[in-house]
Amino acid sequence: MTKAKIGVQAMMLKEKFEELGPFETLKKVSELGYNAVEISQIPMTPENVAEIKRAKDELGMEIASLSCVVKNEKANAANDDLETQFDKIVADCKTLDVDLLRIGMLPFANMKNLETVLEFTREANEYAKQLKKEGIDLYYHNHHVEFRKYDDKFLLDIIKEECADLGFELDLHWVQRGGANPIDILEQYVGRTDLVHLKDYRIGEIPEEAFEALEEGDVMSFYTAFTNTVEFAELGQGSMNYKPIIEKALETGVRYLLVEQDMLYGRDPFDCLADSRDHLYELGYKELF
Repeated sequence: MTKAKIGVQAMMLKEKFEELGPFETLKKVSELGYNAVEISQIPMTPENVAEIKRAKDELGMEIASLSCVVKNEKANAANDDLETQFDKIVADCKTLDVDLLRIGMLPFANMKNLETVLEFTREANEYAKQLKKEGIDLYYHNHHVEFRKYDDKFLLDIIKEECADLGFELDLHWVQRGGANPIDILEQYVGRTDLVHLKDYRIGEIPEEAFEALEEGDVMSFYTAFTNTVEFAELGQGSMNYKPIIEKALETGVRYLLVEQDMLYGRDPFDCLADSRDHLYELGYKELF
């Protein structure tokens, strides 16, 4: 069983990075007990890179991975793009001793159909080949759309078959949200996965406005609210049984298990991270921090 490390996905801390700066933010992360971080949606300016390196050097913070996009797109402007900033991305990886780079999302424009998906992922695969020459592996992070089926195959499996040089960062909340079994997917992606995202899957309350609409006879508005109650949750505060899932992840050899929460519903991200940490401690994984 591999000695993986539990860390934090920095996307949920991007406002703290802006408010406090990278070093002070990562210092607070370290004080919570986390000693690894995946950098995402944090502008990689020279100043920010220098502060992240300072956190690495002074706090012992491992930089698990950096993030990129293939092309410069407004939706992901905070992440550098491989098309025009390839050399800068490689330089940042080397500065921070990072050998894992990840693409956080399939661009919206490429979600149209199988052809547009493969157009994007095959282009990413070509960059993966180039990055391997620099000692860097490129990973693709899934959401739920990759569990749409084409000819009885998950889209994620088609990407795996078509893109042999591209690794996968499995987001286990989104795997479950896509209707697949996280343990099964981890088993099927052995050797292609070094990074996983941990976040829980919670069924929230139906909002009061929906009941008011129902009383007024607007059944469809109520039904829309009824079918959209899934929330992102701190570990241990949702419906996912993470003990066997994490055991399978460790068995398959992942290097980093990264706590993430896409939406915080008004909570402070440090409080959310503390709750997730406490649950992971309760499950017996304190030694992985």
